[in-house]
Amino acid sequence: MPIHKKTAFSRRLPDLVTEELASVLSSKATYEFKELFEKVHENLKARNAASGGEEMLRLRAYEKLQNLVARGMVKKEQKKYKGVPKQLATLQTTPPPVPAPAAVA
Repeated sequence: MPIHKKTAFSRRLPDLVTEELASVLSSKATYEFKELFEKVHENLKARNAASGGEEMLRLRAYEKLQNLVARGMVKKEQKKYKGVPKQLATLQTTPPPVPAPAAVA
């Protein structure tokens, strides 16, 4: 029996850290990383989604933030971060609906 390799690209949805970063940065305020992380951490704790330790979460949040900066969704000036609301709105947080199979007549 042949082994089938998955060759199609599957797009992963944003995780909870990216989702919270986007929601916090959607406001018009600018944040330094420390205060941004505190808000994101509080929101994740409220959702009962802050697992794996605070330091590991801090590293993941920083990595996700730098990815958003690289994609142009967040502007960085010196050590302050400000979200671009139009770009952050395009961040997909829910999976697209799966079309129903067509009925064969």
